Amino acid sequence: MKKQILTLAAASVLLWSCTNETKKTTIADSTAKTEKVDSTVKTDNLPIGDNAQTSLDWNGTYKGILPCADCEGIQTELTLNQDMTFVLKRNYMGRDTKFPEDKGTFKWDSSGSKVELIGLKEQPNIYFVGENKLIQLDMEGKEITGALADKYILKK
Repeated sequence: MKKQILTLAAASVLLWSCTNETKKTTIADSTAKTEKVDSTVKTDNLPIGDNAQTSLDWNGTYKGILPCADCEGIQTELTLNQDMTFVLKRNYMGRDTKFPEDKGTFKWDSSGSKVELIGLKEQPNIYFVGENKLIQLDMEGKEITGALADKYILKK
């Protein structure tokens, strides 16, 4: 009986020390992340803490084929630039017409996890920013659910 109690106590101490070490590592990692601030990014009005805007390498070109109600799909290429501008190119597959590219600016939401393309009308213009991907949201800025939900992803 004493051996079982001693074994349980030793295991508890071991687990506690591992948990304590993890917390120290997490604090050190988050401190290192906050020290690496890119001087080209505007830092005024940035949300506090880790989020897509402050922690991810979000600028770049994202591509994918989004669902289309009356065509084969919408070949989409969206470039987000460090200076808060975007270029959106779309091609409605199976049609002869190509839509001109849209250019403009975008803004981050207050949580730093979504971007809104300014000036686009009557089409979804809000994207959730993830690690090397953008997820197109519906017209109200909510996540698209259902069988085609995984088709609304643009990858870097």
